[in-house]
Amino acid sequence: MKSAFLAVERRLTALSMGIACLMLILSASLGMFQILTRFVFEQPAEWTEVLIRFFLIWMVFMGLPEAFRLGSMVSIDLMHRLSPPGFRRVLEGVIALLSLALLAVIIWYGWDYAQRGSVQTMAGLESISMFWAYVAMPVGGLCAIFGVVGNFLDPKHEELETAQ
Repeated sequence: MKSAFLAVERRLTALSMGIACLMLILSASLGMFQILTRFVFEQPAEWTEVLIRFFLIWMVFMGLPEAFRLGSMVSIDLMHRLSPPGFRRVLEGVIALLSLALLAVIIWYGWDYAQRGSVQTMAGLESISMFWAYVAMPVGGLCAIFGVVGNFLDPKHEELETAQ
């Protein structure tokens, strides 16, 4: 059961990280396009700014699962390093529970926010509902649950090894 969950978690986390990377690439590309149109061609494309914000929102929330999976979201490095092994597991359990509570709030209110924003359209792109930007919160939160549970089942503390 544990290995099956971790296999699903690995795939989901890799997929979400791939989406986050794609959103970063699209944001950077649109930023360069915006610079070209504004300063070189002197014909600014206003729609790029809205899309850049949209892609950055998705990038952040799709990067959450990887951050939780690596244990780099809630940073209690010193306490983790100095605590005895028995207490570490209790500490990791408390962190996992608090992280899941935070994600529940993000999912709940993110979905509510997305539904409320569905009547609003993106400035400069009137054909696209703001729902698609706001829904990144519950989608990212749902994916991040797998990262939190995966980190609890198979902890990775690689940041502790490279910390200075």
